[in-house]
Amino acid sequence: MNASTQAMSFWATLRLLLQQAWPILVGQWAGIAFGVLDTAMTGHASPADLAAMALAASIYITIFVGLMGVVHALIPIMAQHFGAGRLLEAGFAWAQGVWLALGLSVVGGIFLLFPDPWLALSGNVDPVVRSRIEGYLTALVFALPAALVFRTVYALCTAVSRPKVVMTINLAGVFLKAFFNWLLIYGKFGLPALGAVGAGISTALVFWISVIVGLLIVRRNSYYAPLGLRMRRPDWPALKELLRLGLPMGGSYLIEVLSFTFMALIVAREGMLVTGAHQITSNLAALCYMAPMAIGLASSAQTAQAVGAGAWQQARRIGQVGMLLALGAALLTVTLLLVSKSAIAHAYTSNAEVAALAISLFAILPWFHVADSAQTMTVYLLRAYKIALAPMLVQIVALGGIGLTGGWFMAFGPGAGTLDPLLAKLAPLAPSGAASLWTMATLGLLLSLVLLQPVYWYVMRQASGRHARAPLAQRTPA
Repeated sequence: MNASTQAMSFWATLRLLLQQAWPILVGQWAGIAFGVLDTAMTGHASPADLAAMALAASIYITIFVGLMGVVHALIPIMAQHFGAGRLLEAGFAWAQGVWLALGLSVVGGIFLLFPDPWLALSGNVDPVVRSRIEGYLTALVFALPAALVFRTVYALCTAVSRPKVVMTINLAGVFLKAFFNWLLIYGKFGLPALGAVGAGISTALVFWISVIVGLLIVRRNSYYAPLGLRMRRPDWPALKELLRLGLPMGGSYLIEVLSFTFMALIVAREGMLVTGAHQITSNLAALCYMAPMAIGLASSAQTAQAVGAGAWQQARRIGQVGMLLALGAALLTVTLLLVSKSAIAHAYTSNAEVAALAISLFAILPWFHVADSAQTMTVYLLRAYKIALAPMLVQIVALGGIGLTGGWFMAFGPGAGTLDPLLAKLAPLAPSGAASLWTMATLGLLLSLVLLQPVYWYVMRQASGRHARAPLAQRTPA
């Protein structure tokens, strides 16, 4: 971060955010490819392996995303140190983040080793499928420490404006994942055909290779040398700071994931065809989310650097440009969706009925995506100022209360049918239950945005106001 406290121009800030966001986006797409490869390749192994993959992957993703959110507290903490020129403190925070990641991997591993509470939600699971779920999750117990430590490398590279490092590793990981899947799922070169369990072992191998390569890069590249990256003893005050910010961040991540998970469970009441249409819509929404998430991460890191440097005008400028960029990307995505909705639906399924139902739900998706993009940006900008508890509490109420609980109430509870007059205009051919769930989820996102925007502006003004009132000697970053 430039030590100057003067704000960059609009266009210079836009170029900066684009330079930082596109490698993050490509890296996230590469991460999604892991799940696509597992699903596609186990689908050609056996129906039991595919069923095991569907259930086991949902359990792993829920656990991993929540823990990943805790580790991501490193991004604003290290970015503020980096922006202030406190390079050794940024390196110290990273080392404590590694300890945190290792500790969280123990917690996550326990949940992975005992999946029965999760599987109870799915009723009676076939014993063959259950054994393969347990094998897949056991393999991922060994993957989890590498996956979470790699997230500390991810956080470091994002915080110090070097996102291409992780992007390159993730892209290479996709090819390794495909190769190891081919070896282990199908049993090539004399190896046993392990099916879904092989996919889990493949994931563990790729994550360990990725984290080793990532650690070698940040340890040996001269750019990171001033940070003094090395392992130190656990420091409880530093770990408490990470947890104070990280636990509500992980809670926010978890709320978002669980909202999608429980929506899928609830919508199953409308039958297999509607469930398939909902799954297509949900997957498409997740793909669309990658763009605002990438812009949000880039904006958060750059804002935190500006905050650390005391460049309050630039911090505000980044927030404004980031929000405009996210909304612009959302409008572009929505336009592509509306123009190509039929082609997109038929790319997902060859079943004409499922495709038609999915297209009917796509009518709600543009509203959902624009609201999601705006509230996502607001949450990430607040994290740049180390504010995470308020967003989590708001999301519990807005996404969990209004979005999910309200969705059930309006879709299948006492309020079923209440939204039908609105849906007749918004999505006239959509199934009532699924459409009600998506509509309430959209309203939940809008409520989150409406509640968090004033919080963001208040926090930003308070932070800059404290700096303006501070004595001159205290305004210069250490």
